[in-house]
Amino acid sequence: MSANNIIEMRGITKRFGVVTANKGINLNIPANTIHAIVGENGAGKSTIMKILYGFYTADEGEIFVDGQPRQIRNPHDAIALGLGMVHQHFMLVPPMTVLENIVLGAEPGNSVKIDFKQAEAQITKLSRDFGFDIDPQKRIEQLSVGQQQRVEVLKALYRGARILILDEPTAVLTPQEVEEFFKILRALRDQGREQGKTIIIITHKLNEVLALSDNVTVMRDGQVVGETPTAKTTAPDLARMMVGRDVLLRVEKPEAKPKAAVLSVKNLSAGSKLNGVSFDVRAGEIVGVAGVEGNGQTELIEVLSGLHRASDGSFELEGLNATRFSARQLKELGIAHIPEDRHRRGLLLEFNLADNTILGTQYRKPPVTTAGLLDEKAVVEKANRLIRDFDVRPPNAALPARALSGGNQQKLIIGREFDIRPKLLLVSQPTRGVDIGAIEFIHRKLVELRDSGAAILLVSAELEEVMSLSDRLLVMYQGRIVGEVDPNKVAQEEIGQKVGMLMTGGKKN
Repeated sequence: MSANNIIEMRGITKRFGVVTANKGINLNIPANTIHAIVGENGAGKSTIMKILYGFYTADEGEIFVDGQPRQIRNPHDAIALGLGMVHQHFMLVPPMTVLENIVLGAEPGNSVKIDFKQAEAQITKLSRDFGFDIDPQKRIEQLSVGQQQRVEVLKALYRGARILILDEPTAVLTPQEVEEFFKILRALRDQGREQGKTIIIITHKLNEVLALSDNVTVMRDGQVVGETPTAKTTAPDLARMMVGRDVLLRVEKPEAKPKAAVLSVKNLSAGSKLNGVSFDVRAGEIVGVAGVEGNGQTELIEVLSGLHRASDGSFELEGLNATRFSARQLKELGIAHIPEDRHRRGLLLEFNLADNTILGTQYRKPPVTTAGLLDEKAVVEKANRLIRDFDVRPPNAALPARALSGGNQQKLIIGREFDIRPKLLLVSQPTRGVDIGAIEFIHRKLVELRDSGAAILLVSAELEEVMSLSDRLLVMYQGRIVGEVDPNKVAQEEIGQKVGMLMTGGKKN
Protein backbone atom coordinates (compact mmCIF):
# COMPACT_ATOMS: atom_id res chain seq x y z
CA MET A 1 0.00 0.00 0.00
CA SER A 2 1.31 3.45 -0.91
CA ALA A 3 1.88 5.64 2.12
CA ASN A 4 0.27 8.51 0.20
CA ASN A 5 -3.06 6.73 -0.36
CA ILE A 6 -5.80 7.46 2.16
CA ILE A 7 -8.13 4.93 0.48
CA GLU A 8 -7.29 1.67 -1.27
CA MET A 9 -9.89 -0.79 -2.53
CA ARG A 10 -8.46 -4.14 -3.67
CA GLY A 11 -10.23 -6.77 -5.76
CA ILE A 12 -13.72 -5.46 -5.00
CA THR A 13 -16.47 -7.54 -6.60
CA LYS A 14 -20.21 -6.98 -6.11
CA ARG A 15 -23.02 -9.06 -7.59
CA PHE A 16 -26.75 -8.41 -7.70
CA GLY A 17 -28.25 -11.76 -8.62
CA VAL A 18 -26.85 -12.69 -12.03
CA VAL A 19 -25.54 -9.16 -12.66
CA THR A 20 -21.95 -8.36 -11.64
CA ALA A 21 -21.82 -4.61 -10.98
CA ASN A 22 -18.13 -4.48 -9.94
CA LYS A 23 -15.50 -6.97 -11.14
CA GLY A 24 -12.23 -7.04 -9.22
CA ILE A 25 -11.99 -3.27 -8.77
CA ASN A 26 -8.65 -1.83 -7.64
CA LEU A 27 -8.95 1.84 -6.66
CA ASN A 28 -6.31 4.15 -5.15
CA ILE A 29 -7.20 7.57 -3.70
CA PRO A 30 -4.23 9.75 -2.62
CA ALA A 31 -4.74 11.90 0.46
CA ASN A 32 -5.53 15.62 0.10
CA THR A 33 -6.55 15.34 -3.55
CA ILE A 34 -9.69 15.75 -5.63
CA HIS A 35 -10.20 12.41 -7.36
CA ALA A 36 -12.77 12.01 -10.17
CA ILE A 37 -14.45 8.71 -11.03
CA VAL A 38 -16.01 8.75 -14.49
CA GLY A 39 -17.86 6.24 -16.62
CA GLU A 40 -21.07 5.62 -18.52
CA ASN A 41 -24.35 4.81 -16.76
CA GLY A 42 -24.09 1.26 -15.49
CA ALA A 43 -20.27 1.32 -15.39
CA GLY A 44 -20.34 0.57 -11.65
CA LYS A 45 -18.97 3.87 -10.31
CA SER A 46 -21.87 4.58 -7.93
CA THR A 47 -21.84 0.97 -6.72
CA ILE A 48 -18.14 1.07 -5.78
CA MET A 49 -18.68 4.32 -3.83
CA LYS A 50 -21.74 2.89 -2.06
CA ILE A 51 -19.55 -0.04 -0.99
CA LEU A 52 -16.97 2.41 0.36
CA TYR A 53 -19.69 4.28 2.28
CA GLY A 54 -21.32 1.12 3.65
CA PHE A 55 -24.60 1.09 1.72
CA TYR A 56 -23.53 -2.20 0.13
CA THR A 57 -21.16 -4.91 1.29
CA ALA A 58 -18.69 -6.30 -1.25
CA ASP A 59 -18.87 -10.00 -2.08
CA GLU A 60 -15.09 -10.09 -2.49
CA GLY A 61 -12.15 -7.79 -1.81
CA GLU A 62 -10.67 -5.55 0.87
CA ILE A 63 -10.92 -1.87 1.84
CA PHE A 64 -7.99 0.00 3.41
CA VAL A 65 -8.40 3.39 5.10
CA ASP A 66 -5.25 5.12 6.41
CA GLY A 67 -3.26 2.02 5.50
CA GLN A 68 -5.33 -0.29 7.70
CA PRO A 69 -7.85 -2.96 6.55
CA ARG A 70 -11.37 -1.87 7.55
CA GLN A 71 -14.75 -3.54 7.81
CA ILE A 72 -17.37 -1.03 6.58
CA ARG A 73 -20.71 -2.75 7.16
CA ASN A 74 -22.95 0.33 7.13
CA PRO A 75 -22.78 4.15 6.86
CA HIS A 76 -22.20 4.44 10.64
CA ASP A 77 -18.92 2.55 10.22
CA ALA A 78 -17.99 4.86 7.33
CA ILE A 79 -18.79 8.04 9.28
CA ALA A 80 -16.71 6.77 12.20
CA LEU A 81 -13.74 6.44 9.82
CA GLY A 82 -14.21 10.02 8.61
CA LEU A 83 -16.16 9.41 5.39
CA GLY A 84 -19.10 11.54 4.28
CA MET A 85 -21.32 11.21 1.21
CA VAL A 86 -23.38 13.88 -0.55
CA HIS A 87 -26.02 12.38 -2.82
CA GLN A 88 -27.22 13.78 -6.14
CA HIS A 89 -30.73 14.16 -4.71
CA PHE A 90 -30.39 16.16 -1.51
CA MET A 91 -31.56 14.61 1.76
CA LEU A 92 -32.81 17.75 3.46
CA VAL A 93 -36.10 18.64 5.18
CA PRO A 94 -37.31 21.88 3.49
CA PRO A 95 -39.35 23.44 6.36
CA MET A 96 -36.51 22.96 8.86
CA THR A 97 -33.58 25.35 9.32
CA VAL A 98 -30.02 24.77 8.15
CA LEU A 99 -29.01 24.20 11.78
CA GLU A 100 -31.77 21.63 12.39
CA ASN A 101 -30.96 19.74 9.19
CA ILE A 102 -27.25 19.56 9.94
CA VAL A 103 -27.61 18.26 13.50
CA LEU A 104 -30.46 15.86 12.65
CA GLY A 105 -29.25 12.41 13.74
CA ALA A 106 -26.13 13.83 15.40
CA GLU A 107 -27.67 16.16 17.98
CA PRO A 108 -25.24 17.72 20.50
CA GLY A 109 -26.09 17.76 24.19
CA ASN A 110 -27.90 14.97 25.98
CA SER A 111 -31.19 13.07 25.81
CA VAL A 112 -32.91 15.81 27.82
CA LYS A 113 -31.75 18.91 25.96
CA ILE A 114 -30.13 19.55 22.58
CA ASP A 115 -27.33 22.11 22.74
CA PHE A 116 -28.21 24.13 19.64
CA LYS A 117 -25.92 27.01 20.69
CA GLN A 118 -22.85 24.77 20.59
CA ALA A 119 -23.89 23.31 17.23
CA GLU A 120 -24.56 26.75 15.72
CA ALA A 121 -21.14 28.01 16.80
CA GLN A 122 -19.46 24.96 15.22
CA ILE A 123 -21.46 25.30 11.97
CA THR A 124 -20.78 29.05 11.76
CA LYS A 125 -17.04 28.42 12.15
CA LEU A 126 -17.05 25.73 9.43
CA SER A 127 -19.06 28.00 7.13
CA ARG A 128 -16.64 30.92 7.70
CA ASP A 129 -13.46 28.82 7.40
CA PHE A 130 -14.41 27.39 4.01
CA GLY A 131 -16.39 30.27 2.52
CA PHE A 132 -19.82 28.60 2.56
CA ASP A 133 -21.68 31.81 3.48
CA ILE A 134 -24.69 29.99 4.96
CA ASP A 135 -26.99 31.38 7.68
CA PRO A 136 -27.73 28.50 10.13
CA GLN A 137 -31.16 30.00 10.94
CA LYS A 138 -32.42 30.10 7.36
CA ARG A 139 -34.98 27.46 6.35
CA ILE A 140 -33.90 25.08 3.59
CA GLU A 141 -36.87 26.11 1.43
CA GLN A 142 -35.50 29.69 1.43
CA LEU A 143 -32.17 28.63 -0.08
CA SER A 144 -31.10 28.26 -3.71
CA VAL A 145 -30.14 24.82 -5.01
CA GLY A 146 -26.46 25.75 -4.79
CA GLN A 147 -26.82 26.82 -1.15
CA GLN A 148 -28.68 23.59 -0.34
CA GLN A 149 -25.75 21.62 -1.70
CA ARG A 150 -23.39 23.55 0.58
CA VAL A 151 -25.61 22.56 3.50
CA GLU A 152 -25.17 18.90 2.52
CA VAL A 153 -21.38 19.34 2.53
CA LEU A 154 -21.55 21.20 5.86
CA LYS A 155 -23.59 18.32 7.28
CA ALA A 156 -20.82 15.88 6.35
CA LEU A 157 -18.09 18.17 7.75
CA TYR A 158 -20.05 18.65 10.99
CA ARG A 159 -19.94 14.88 11.45
CA GLY A 160 -16.15 14.93 11.11
CA ALA A 161 -15.77 13.93 7.46
CA ARG A 162 -12.24 14.17 6.08
CA ILE A 163 -13.06 12.11 2.97
CA LEU A 164 -16.01 13.48 0.98
CA ILE A 165 -17.81 11.45 -1.70
CA LEU A 166 -19.88 13.65 -4.05
CA ASP A 167 -22.33 12.04 -6.49
CA GLU A 168 -22.91 14.21 -9.60
CA PRO A 169 -22.42 17.38 -7.50
CA THR A 170 -23.04 19.93 -10.28
CA ALA A 171 -26.08 18.31 -11.93
CA VAL A 172 -28.51 21.06 -10.85
CA LEU A 173 -26.18 24.06 -10.46
CA THR A 174 -25.86 27.17 -12.61
CA PRO A 175 -22.43 27.97 -14.12
CA GLN A 176 -21.88 30.61 -11.44
CA GLU A 177 -22.81 28.17 -8.66
CA VAL A 178 -20.48 25.55 -10.16
CA GLU A 179 -17.51 27.92 -10.03
CA GLU A 180 -18.32 28.97 -6.45
CA PHE A 181 -18.67 25.32 -5.44
CA PHE A 182 -15.33 24.46 -7.04
CA LYS A 183 -13.66 27.22 -4.98
CA ILE A 184 -15.06 25.61 -1.83
CA LEU A 185 -13.82 22.15 -2.84
CA ARG A 186 -10.33 23.48 -3.57
CA ALA A 187 -10.32 25.26 -0.20
CA LEU A 188 -11.31 22.01 1.52
CA ARG A 189 -8.47 20.16 -0.22
CA ASP A 190 -5.85 22.84 0.42
CA GLN A 191 -6.03 23.07 4.21
CA GLY A 192 -2.77 21.18 4.62
CA ARG A 193 -1.81 17.63 5.45
CA GLU A 194 -3.50 17.52 8.86
CA GLN A 195 -6.73 19.40 8.08
CA GLY A 196 -7.09 19.11 4.29
CA LYS A 197 -9.88 16.96 2.93
CA THR A 198 -9.82 14.23 0.30
CA ILE A 199 -12.65 14.60 -2.21
CA ILE A 200 -14.02 11.90 -4.52
CA ILE A 201 -16.35 13.07 -7.29
CA ILE A 202 -18.60 10.79 -9.36
CA THR A 203 -19.42 12.63 -12.56
CA HIS A 204 -19.86 12.43 -16.34
CA LYS A 205 -18.90 16.06 -17.10
CA LEU A 206 -15.43 15.82 -18.58
CA ASN A 207 -14.81 19.58 -18.73
CA GLU A 208 -15.35 19.74 -14.97
CA VAL A 209 -13.11 16.73 -14.39
CA LEU A 210 -10.30 18.48 -16.26
CA ALA A 211 -10.87 21.80 -14.49
CA LEU A 212 -11.10 20.47 -10.93
CA SER A 213 -9.59 17.07 -10.29
CA ASP A 214 -6.01 16.01 -9.56
CA ASN A 215 -6.48 12.39 -10.64
CA VAL A 216 -9.14 10.49 -12.55
CA THR A 217 -10.24 6.85 -12.61
CA VAL A 218 -12.23 5.64 -15.63
CA MET A 219 -14.67 2.73 -15.33
CA ARG A 220 -16.42 0.68 -18.00
CA ASP A 221 -18.59 -2.43 -17.63
CA GLY A 222 -17.89 -2.72 -13.90
CA GLN A 223 -14.11 -2.55 -14.23
CA VAL A 224 -11.37 0.07 -13.99
CA VAL A 225 -10.02 0.68 -17.50
CA GLY A 226 -7.77 3.63 -16.74
CA GLU A 227 -6.26 5.67 -13.92
CA THR A 228 -4.20 8.79 -14.61
CA PRO A 229 -3.17 12.20 -13.30
CA THR A 230 -5.67 14.66 -14.81
CA ALA A 231 -2.89 16.86 -16.19
CA LYS A 232 -1.78 13.98 -18.45
CA THR A 233 -5.11 13.32 -20.16
CA THR A 234 -7.67 15.05 -22.37
CA ALA A 235 -11.47 14.98 -22.78
CA PRO A 236 -11.29 12.87 -25.98
CA ASP A 237 -8.96 10.38 -24.26
CA LEU A 238 -11.31 10.05 -21.27
CA ALA A 239 -14.37 9.72 -23.51
CA ARG A 240 -12.65 7.00 -25.54
CA MET A 241 -11.84 5.02 -22.39
CA MET A 242 -15.39 5.46 -21.03
CA VAL A 243 -17.18 4.31 -24.18
CA GLY A 244 -14.57 2.15 -25.91
CA ARG A 245 -14.62 4.22 -29.11
CA ASP A 246 -14.12 7.79 -30.29
CA VAL A 247 -16.94 10.09 -29.15
CA LEU A 248 -18.03 13.37 -30.71
CA LEU A 249 -17.85 15.88 -27.86
CA ARG A 250 -19.49 18.75 -29.73
CA VAL A 251 -22.82 19.06 -31.51
CA GLU A 252 -22.36 18.99 -35.26
CA LYS A 253 -25.35 20.29 -37.17
CA PRO A 254 -25.97 21.92 -40.54
CA GLU A 255 -27.43 25.41 -40.68
CA ALA A 256 -31.14 25.46 -39.84
CA LYS A 257 -33.66 26.14 -42.60
CA PRO A 258 -36.70 27.35 -40.67
CA LYS A 259 -40.08 27.68 -42.33
CA ALA A 260 -43.48 28.84 -41.03
CA ALA A 261 -44.23 29.14 -37.32
CA VAL A 262 -45.59 25.92 -35.80
CA LEU A 263 -45.97 27.27 -32.25
CA SER A 264 -47.01 30.84 -31.45
CA VAL A 265 -47.08 31.82 -27.77
CA LYS A 266 -48.76 35.12 -26.81
CA ASN A 267 -48.56 36.69 -23.33
CA LEU A 268 -48.75 33.26 -21.69
CA SER A 269 -48.98 33.18 -17.88
CA ALA A 270 -49.44 30.42 -15.30
CA GLY A 271 -49.93 31.48 -11.68
CA SER A 272 -46.96 33.32 -10.21
CA LYS A 273 -44.30 31.29 -12.06
CA LEU A 274 -44.91 32.26 -15.71
CA ASN A 275 -45.49 35.93 -16.55
CA GLY A 276 -46.57 37.11 -20.01
CA VAL A 277 -44.26 35.04 -22.21
CA SER A 278 -44.37 35.50 -26.00
CA PHE A 279 -42.34 33.80 -28.75
CA ASP A 280 -42.60 31.60 -31.88
CA VAL A 281 -41.00 28.30 -32.81
CA ARG A 282 -40.75 27.59 -36.54
CA ALA A 283 -40.62 24.31 -38.42
CA GLY A 284 -37.04 23.18 -38.89
CA GLU A 285 -35.45 25.00 -35.93
CA ILE A 286 -34.49 24.37 -32.32
CA VAL A 287 -35.38 27.20 -29.96
CA GLY A 288 -33.58 26.80 -26.64
CA VAL A 289 -34.63 28.17 -23.27
CA ALA A 290 -31.83 28.84 -20.78
CA GLY A 291 -32.24 29.88 -17.17
CA VAL A 292 -31.63 28.94 -13.57
CA GLU A 293 -34.10 26.20 -12.65
CA GLY A 294 -37.24 27.50 -10.98
CA ASN A 295 -37.66 30.55 -13.22
CA GLY A 296 -40.73 29.35 -15.09
CA GLN A 297 -39.27 26.88 -17.60
CA THR A 298 -41.06 23.88 -16.06
CA GLU A 299 -44.38 25.71 -16.02
CA LEU A 300 -43.94 26.80 -19.64
CA ILE A 301 -43.43 23.24 -20.87
CA GLU A 302 -46.25 21.84 -18.72
CA VAL A 303 -48.74 24.44 -20.00
CA LEU A 304 -47.75 23.79 -23.62
CA SER A 305 -48.07 20.02 -23.12
CA GLY A 306 -51.49 20.29 -21.47
CA LEU A 307 -50.40 19.16 -18.00
CA HIS A 308 -51.35 22.55 -16.52
CA ARG A 309 -53.77 25.27 -17.64
CA ALA A 310 -52.67 28.80 -18.46
CA SER A 311 -54.04 31.55 -16.23
CA ASP A 312 -53.74 34.12 -19.02
CA GLY A 313 -52.59 34.44 -22.63
CA SER A 314 -52.73 31.81 -25.35
CA PHE A 315 -50.75 29.55 -27.68
CA GLU A 316 -51.49 28.36 -31.18
CA LEU A 317 -50.39 25.28 -33.10
CA GLU A 318 -50.25 26.07 -36.82
CA GLY A 319 -52.82 28.83 -36.32
CA LEU A 320 -55.20 26.75 -34.18
CA ASN A 321 -55.81 28.09 -30.66
CA ALA A 322 -54.85 25.12 -28.47
CA THR A 323 -54.71 26.88 -25.09
CA ARG A 324 -57.59 24.92 -23.52
CA PHE A 325 -56.86 21.55 -25.09
CA SER A 326 -56.12 18.52 -22.93
CA ALA A 327 -52.80 16.68 -22.96
CA ARG A 328 -54.38 13.92 -25.07
CA GLN A 329 -55.79 16.40 -27.60
CA LEU A 330 -52.43 18.15 -27.90
CA LYS A 331 -50.68 14.81 -28.42
CA GLU A 332 -53.15 13.92 -31.16
CA LEU A 333 -52.46 17.28 -32.83
CA GLY A 334 -48.78 16.33 -33.06
CA ILE A 335 -47.15 17.71 -29.90
CA ALA A 336 -44.64 15.28 -28.39
CA HIS A 337 -43.25 15.78 -24.89
CA ILE A 338 -40.02 14.52 -23.33
CA PRO A 339 -40.44 15.52 -19.65
CA GLU A 340 -37.74 16.71 -17.26
CA ASP A 341 -38.63 14.00 -14.71
CA ARG A 342 -38.61 10.73 -16.62
CA HIS A 343 -39.73 8.69 -13.61
CA ARG A 344 -42.71 10.84 -12.63
CA ARG A 345 -43.86 11.95 -16.09
CA GLY A 346 -42.22 9.74 -18.68
CA LEU A 347 -42.45 6.08 -17.67
CA LEU A 348 -44.39 3.53 -15.67
CA LEU A 349 -41.39 1.93 -14.01
CA GLU A 350 -43.06 -1.38 -13.15
CA PHE A 351 -44.43 -1.80 -16.69
CA ASN A 352 -42.27 -3.56 -19.26
CA LEU A 353 -40.55 -1.74 -22.11
CA ALA A 354 -43.17 -2.84 -24.65
CA ASP A 355 -46.04 -1.35 -22.65
CA ASN A 356 -44.08 1.87 -22.07
CA THR A 357 -43.70 2.38 -25.83
CA ILE A 358 -47.48 2.78 -26.28
CA LEU A 359 -48.17 5.25 -23.45
CA GLY A 360 -49.89 8.50 -24.38
CA THR A 361 -52.28 8.06 -27.30
CA GLN A 362 -50.53 5.32 -29.25
CA TYR A 363 -52.31 2.48 -27.46
CA ARG A 364 -55.55 3.71 -29.11
CA LYS A 365 -54.33 3.53 -32.72
CA PRO A 366 -53.59 0.84 -35.34
CA PRO A 367 -51.59 -1.31 -35.68
CA VAL A 368 -51.30 -1.51 -31.88
CA THR A 369 -55.09 -1.61 -31.51
CA THR A 370 -57.48 -3.56 -33.69
CA ALA A 371 -61.26 -3.34 -33.20
CA GLY A 372 -60.69 -1.74 -29.80
CA LEU A 373 -58.39 -4.51 -28.57
CA LEU A 374 -54.62 -4.39 -28.03
CA ASP A 375 -52.63 -6.55 -30.40
CA GLU A 376 -49.85 -7.83 -28.13
CA LYS A 377 -47.78 -9.06 -31.06
CA ALA A 378 -47.92 -5.60 -32.69
CA VAL A 379 -46.98 -3.95 -29.38
CA VAL A 380 -43.88 -6.14 -29.06
CA GLU A 381 -42.93 -5.56 -32.72
CA LYS A 382 -43.21 -1.80 -32.22
CA ALA A 383 -41.14 -2.01 -29.02
CA ASN A 384 -38.43 -4.08 -30.69
CA ARG A 385 -38.21 -1.58 -33.55
CA LEU A 386 -37.79 1.38 -31.18
CA ILE A 387 -35.34 -0.52 -28.98
CA ARG A 388 -33.23 -1.26 -32.09
CA ASP A 389 -33.50 2.19 -33.68
CA PHE A 390 -32.76 4.07 -30.45
CA ASP A 391 -30.12 1.67 -29.10
CA VAL A 392 -31.91 0.83 -25.84
CA ARG A 393 -29.87 -1.60 -23.73
CA PRO A 394 -30.41 -4.34 -22.79
CA PRO A 395 -32.60 -4.97 -25.87
CA ASN A 396 -35.32 -6.93 -24.09
CA ALA A 397 -38.91 -5.65 -24.46
CA ALA A 398 -40.07 -7.83 -21.56
CA LEU A 399 -37.85 -6.08 -18.98
CA PRO A 400 -39.47 -3.63 -16.56
CA ALA A 401 -38.49 0.00 -17.24
CA ARG A 402 -37.00 0.14 -13.74
CA ALA A 403 -34.28 -2.30 -14.83
CA LEU A 404 -32.76 0.18 -17.32
CA SER A 405 -30.10 2.78 -16.57
CA GLY A 406 -31.16 6.43 -16.69
CA GLY A 407 -29.68 6.93 -20.14
CA ASN A 408 -31.49 3.93 -21.60
CA GLN A 409 -34.77 4.97 -19.97
CA GLN A 410 -34.31 8.37 -21.65
CA LYS A 411 -33.64 6.77 -25.05
CA LEU A 412 -36.83 4.70 -24.69
CA ILE A 413 -38.90 7.85 -24.01
CA ILE A 414 -37.28 9.68 -26.93
CA GLY A 415 -37.98 6.76 -29.26
CA ARG A 416 -41.64 6.68 -28.24
CA GLU A 417 -42.12 10.43 -28.68
CA PHE A 418 -40.24 10.60 -31.98
CA ASP A 419 -42.38 7.74 -33.27
CA ILE A 420 -45.49 9.92 -33.42
CA ARG A 421 -43.64 12.05 -36.01
CA PRO A 422 -44.35 15.26 -34.12
CA LYS A 423 -44.94 18.69 -35.61
CA LEU A 424 -43.68 20.13 -32.32
CA LEU A 425 -41.36 18.50 -29.78
CA LEU A 426 -41.25 19.87 -26.23
CA VAL A 427 -38.07 18.53 -24.64
CA SER A 428 -36.90 19.32 -21.12
CA GLN A 429 -33.50 18.32 -19.68
CA PRO A 430 -32.89 15.75 -22.46
CA THR A 431 -29.56 14.48 -21.09
CA ARG A 432 -29.91 14.89 -17.30
CA GLY A 433 -28.11 12.02 -15.59
CA VAL A 434 -27.16 10.56 -18.98
CA ASP A 435 -23.67 9.29 -19.85
CA ILE A 436 -21.48 10.71 -22.59
CA GLY A 437 -22.23 8.06 -25.23
CA ALA A 438 -25.99 8.48 -24.80
CA ILE A 439 -25.63 12.29 -24.83
CA GLU A 440 -23.97 12.11 -28.24
CA PHE A 441 -26.78 9.84 -29.51
CA ILE A 442 -29.60 12.04 -28.13
CA HIS A 443 -28.10 15.23 -29.58
CA ARG A 444 -27.78 13.62 -33.00
CA LYS A 445 -31.41 12.45 -32.91
CA LEU A 446 -32.66 15.95 -31.98
CA VAL A 447 -30.79 17.49 -34.91
CA GLU A 448 -32.16 14.80 -37.25
CA LEU A 449 -35.72 15.56 -36.08
CA ARG A 450 -35.15 19.28 -36.66
CA ASP A 451 -33.84 18.60 -40.16
CA SER A 452 -36.91 16.48 -40.94
CA GLY A 453 -39.02 19.65 -40.46
CA ALA A 454 -40.17 19.45 -36.85
CA ALA A 455 -40.20 22.46 -34.53
CA ILE A 456 -38.34 21.87 -31.26
CA LEU A 457 -38.57 23.80 -27.99
CA LEU A 458 -35.63 22.78 -25.78
CA VAL A 459 -35.23 23.51 -22.07
CA SER A 460 -31.93 22.56 -20.44
CA ALA A 461 -30.08 23.53 -17.28
CA GLU A 462 -26.85 22.55 -19.09
CA LEU A 463 -25.77 25.89 -20.55
CA GLU A 464 -23.23 24.33 -22.92
CA GLU A 465 -25.88 21.93 -24.24
CA VAL A 466 -28.57 24.54 -24.86
CA MET A 467 -26.07 26.90 -26.50
CA SER A 468 -24.67 24.29 -28.87
CA LEU A 469 -28.00 22.73 -29.89
CA SER A 470 -30.11 25.88 -30.28
CA ASP A 471 -30.62 27.87 -33.46
CA ARG A 472 -32.14 30.66 -31.35
CA LEU A 473 -31.71 30.98 -27.61
CA LEU A 474 -34.21 32.57 -25.19
CA VAL A 475 -33.23 33.37 -21.60
CA MET A 476 -35.81 33.21 -18.78
CA TYR A 477 -35.61 34.94 -15.41
CA GLN A 478 -38.42 35.13 -12.84
CA GLY A 479 -41.00 33.82 -15.29
CA ARG A 480 -40.20 36.23 -18.13
CA ILE A 481 -38.11 36.13 -21.28
CA VAL A 482 -35.37 38.67 -20.59
CA GLY A 483 -33.25 38.25 -23.70
CA GLU A 484 -32.65 36.42 -26.98
CA VAL A 485 -29.27 35.37 -28.36
CA ASP A 486 -28.36 34.08 -31.81
CA PRO A 487 -25.66 31.42 -31.20
CA ASN A 488 -24.53 31.69 -34.84
CA LYS A 489 -23.57 35.35 -34.54
CA VAL A 490 -21.81 35.43 -31.16
CA ALA A 491 -18.59 33.72 -30.05
CA GLN A 492 -19.12 30.79 -27.65
CA GLU A 493 -17.35 32.51 -24.74
CA GLU A 494 -19.39 35.70 -25.21
CA ILE A 495 -22.63 33.69 -25.35
CA GLY A 496 -21.75 32.04 -22.04
CA GLN A 497 -21.05 35.39 -20.38
CA LYS A 498 -24.13 37.08 -21.81
CA VAL A 499 -26.52 34.20 -21.06
CA GLY A 500 -25.08 33.70 -17.58
CA MET A 501 -25.65 37.39 -16.82
CA LEU A 502 -29.25 37.29 -18.12
CA MET A 503 -29.99 34.07 -16.21
CA THR A 504 -29.18 35.79 -12.92
CA GLY A 505 -31.12 38.98 -13.59
CA GLY A 506 -28.51 41.14 -15.34
CA LYS A 507 -29.40 43.48 -18.16
CA LYS A 508 -28.74 42.66 -21.80
CA ASN A 509 -26.00 44.85 -23.20
